[in-house]
Amino acid sequence: MKRLAVVVTTLLLIISMTVVSYAGEDKKQEAEDMVKKAVAYVKEVGKEKAFAEFNNKKGKFTVKDRYIFVIDMKGVTLANGQYPEYTGKSRAEIKDENQNIAVSEILKAVKKSGKGWASYQIRNPVTKKIEKKQSYVEKFNDIIIGCGIYVK
Repeated sequence: MKRLAVVVTTLLLIISMTVVSYAGEDKKQEAEDMVKKAVAYVKEVGKEKAFAEFNNKKGKFTVKDRYIFVIDMKGVTLANGQYPEYTGKSRAEIKDENQNIAVSEILKAVKKSGKGWASYQIRNPVTKKIEKKQSYVEKFNDIIIGCGIYVK
C-alpha cells in the first residue's frame, strides 16, 4: 500500500510539472499572438490610434499581466499598456535587478532577425514583486512592438 502511494504521488508530481510547462508555452504563444495582432492593428489604423489603444489599461491589448508596449530604436517608450505614463520617456538606461538593461536585451533580439525573445527582470504590476520576464518583440518599420510574460 505504501509503495502504491509513492507511485501515485510521483505520477501526480510529473503530471503537475507537465501542466505547468505547457502553461508556460501557452503564455509564450499568447504573447506572440498579441504582438502579431498589435502589428496588424498598427497597419490597419495607424500609429496614433493604435498607440492610444495600447495605452488603454482596460483596452483589448491588456490581458491580466500581459500588455503591449512599443519603443523606438533608441529605447523611447511610444506606448505601454500597463504604464502609459512612460510614453515619451527613454527607458534605454534603466537596469534590472541583475544590472542588465532591458531595452538592450530587446534591441539585441530584434537586430538579429527582426523578432525574438528578450529576458530581464522587472516589477510585475500584478504581484508587485521583481520577477523574471521574457518579452516577445517584433520590429515593424521604425518601432518595436512587444508583449512580455512573467516566468517562474
